Amino acid sequence: MTNQPGLFGIHHSNKDFSNPANWGKNQFNNAFPIALCCYMSHVGLKPVFIMLNKELKIQHQNISVSDLFQIDPASPETFFAFEHNYFPYQKIVDGSLESADVVISNKATGTLLRGLDIKLTALPDTTTCHLLDQEYGCELVVRPNTISYVALSIANSVLETVRQQQLQAFLEPVCSKIRDWTDEKFMLLIIDEIKQALSQFFISDIYDQQPVIVQPVWKTVGKSSQLHKNCLDVFVWSDLALA
Repeated sequence: MTNQPGLFGIHHSNKDFSNPANWGKNQFNNAFPIALCCYMSHVGLKPVFIMLNKELKIQHQNISVSDLFQIDPASPETFFAFEHNYFPYQKIVDGSLESADVVISNKATGTLLRGLDIKLTALPDTTTCHLLDQEYGCELVVRPNTISYVALSIANSVLETVRQQQLQAFLEPVCSKIRDWTDEKFMLLIIDEIKQALSQFFISDIYDQQPVIVQPVWKTVGKSSQLHKNCLDVFVWSDLALA
């Protein structure tokens, strides 16, 4: 029997881990966090779910990896497609759809279950490494793709007619004023009204927050290369929390 190189829990994917190229920086940054999630599920740990509450404040809950993936990570039917399009969003996109860092599917049925962005982050960053441990912070890089997937996650979840009508009631008073969405000067004049309309929508009962970003944390002792005793954790951002 020959041991094949691999990462914990990733048994079926579009990456061949016997290929050294799939262990490079831009490959490992996506695959390792998924393996970490699989391991946490295996030992009974839940990632921290960063959500938005009714006061428009961030709150921390927990989410099981099965709920995050929409499938048991240990299932033989779980398939991970890295740097892949989450095609359920294509129906609400005009033009090409940017790829997600990972798309999770059921390989038996072919159903695409979840498209996620992954942000592997170092803790602390250079601006907080000299502070006390409890004051450490990390940098989160948000690309245009990420913003698109946040908007698409929200839009995809209100496709039902009733929810569309409810969302329209929040947005129509301000959006009906817009004649040209590319008119920067005018858009800046009404940006506060748009933010207020979205805030009312965010705290309404018509929307269930969905995970969009997986943010694993790789913690060191200060700025050194020494790993902290509790060096790894996973945080998951909801679409509304990030918005």
